[in-house]
Amino acid sequence: MFHISDCKKYTRCPHLFLYEQEDEKHVYQSYVRIDEPVSELAMKKLGVTNHFLGKQSDDPSLAMRALYEYDWLVKARFEYKNLRIKVPFLHRNGDGWDLYFMYIGLYPHVDDIQYYCDMVWVLEGLHIKIKQIYMIHLNKEYQREEQLDPNQLFTISTCFYNDKDNPSGDLKQTVYDNMHDITFLLEEMENCNHVIAGKPVRKPVCNGRVKCRYYQRCFKEEDQIEDNSILTLIASQHKRKMYQAGRKYLKDADENLIEGLPQQYAQIQADYNGGLFVDQNSLKNWLSCLQYPITCIDFEWDRFAIPPYKGMHPYDVVPFEYSLHIMHADGHIDHQVYINVHDDREDIAQSLITSIPKNGSVLAYNAEGAEKIRIQELADLFPAYAKDLLQINARMEDLQLPFSQGVVYDVRMRGQWSLKTIMAMMDDEGYNSLSIQQGMDAVFAWRNLDKNMDDVDIEKSIADLKAYCGMDTYAMTVVLKWLFTLVE
Repeated sequence: MFHISDCKKYTRCPHLFLYEQEDEKHVYQSYVRIDEPVSELAMKKLGVTNHFLGKQSDDPSLAMRALYEYDWLVKARFEYKNLRIKVPFLHRNGDGWDLYFMYIGLYPHVDDIQYYCDMVWVLEGLHIKIKQIYMIHLNKEYQREEQLDPNQLFTISTCFYNDKDNPSGDLKQTVYDNMHDITFLLEEMENCNHVIAGKPVRKPVCNGRVKCRYYQRCFKEEDQIEDNSILTLIASQHKRKMYQAGRKYLKDADENLIEGLPQQYAQIQADYNGGLFVDQNSLKNWLSCLQYPITCIDFEWDRFAIPPYKGMHPYDVVPFEYSLHIMHADGHIDHQVYINVHDDREDIAQSLITSIPKNGSVLAYNAEGAEKIRIQELADLFPAYAKDLLQINARMEDLQLPFSQGVVYDVRMRGQWSLKTIMAMMDDEGYNSLSIQQGMDAVFAWRNLDKNMDDVDIEKSIADLKAYCGMDTYAMTVVLKWLFTLVE
């Protein structure tokens, strides 16, 4: 028996499908926090009464019988041609049924059309007449008061949305236009094995926005490539073509087959220079803009699908921790970490204003994409502190810029410029000594601390979180000192 998620995995990559079938099932924590029982809230929005509620281990015959006994079916399990589905909501409408898809996001796009089509294909195969199709999803404009209001929290749509989040394409029409018989696909899945799947073929989806968890298993040889391999060339469409043509290293790159990005130029020059490229003038100019005391700052935060606190919208963020390393002109460094166990955004806003020096530069890594946004959000939420918070933002510089703009490149970076990657080049134990070594692991640790205070070692959890966030700002001081040595 297969599920719709299996169809999606197989369509993406047969090897992904096989590994997921073979490996022990993992419980993957969501990037977005969902504490509320979303289906129960949606039932209130829909006015569900006289309903059948499906369960995970249900025999599909239960749902088929429920079609004759109830007006609403919620989480009903159906099966057709060995494909099992869980239907969010079915509502009786005369001689047929209205289907409600559940999207725990703000704007349902057509990207996941296979999921919707396959579900309707199963229902049609079981001769369940679909009269209308709706999408119930979160309402971007909703702002929570003291109590959560399910009627305002959700929106019910009959369309998909485009990349600009505007209505685009009738939902039912789009589903039926894209739906096709997947019997042959299911037969392929039934017979699939690694011999039939063949050697893994690298596709953009393998290492796209979210890297496949099995990437290293499929392409083990990439662990063996040298630091200056042309396969590390950033944003290159033709690096494999050049590699196969015998151009093994960055300095061998064909100038007619590169995109001409500053990062690519820096990589190629670094290889010519024995491993390091520095645009001395640009780096000197950037460093000259920094003024002591230099405050290195890093936030940790969690994102909530359902707003848990007054004033929040769906998918708003709650910062729960920040770290500061303050570098003074005489060389000494002060360090402090702030953490709250539950939400206290006003206190974190006050603490930032009190703890960050009133003058000098403020430094973050990926400041525009993270720290500046968090501080702007606090300023919007607490107008009384806005002036002081925005003054911090006005002094903020981004430590990522020398790397993202190709001003500095070391071949040991292997085509990446994350703070952890650069820190790993330094003669420093860094993140390896920590219990928490990744940002999302810190988020999961805080979630557990926030929800299960009675069941965790509070002191250890807080110490681990402080150590991780503190390492981020410590790493910034190490990298900044290195940049200063490069121009000396």
